[in-house]
Amino acid sequence: QVQLVESGGGLVQAGGSLRLSCAAVGSIFSINVMGWYRQTPGKQRELVARVISGGVPNYADSVKGRFTISRDNAKNMVYLQMNSLTPEDTGVYYCNVAYGSGYDAWGQGTQVTVSS
Repeated sequence: QVQLVESGGGLVQAGGSLRLSCAAVGSIFSINVMGWYRQTPGKQRELVARVISGGVPNYADSVKGRFTISRDNAKNMVYLQMNSLTPEDTGVYYCNVAYGSGYDAWGQGTQVTVSS
């Protein structure tokens, strides 16, 4: 069983920064992709950023130049550094890991609220 434990959400003013962390714990092996998604009321969950093992990160257009995703493979962790936050970044952020042969895990979600 794999569990993703997220932390780092909260309330911040526009222009501020937050750093999200996600730890993958349990019997996890061969992590292929680690990423972050977000969901806002009335909208579908959308990809924010992800990094494929051995590849370069890719980002949603709306966060390019402001967000940075990084991985610590030794610790099975993924981070999302979010700078220059705007109210449009408000939402629940979910960590996602794809591993093994077609396995997929999601975190419980962490709320990010950006006030104007």
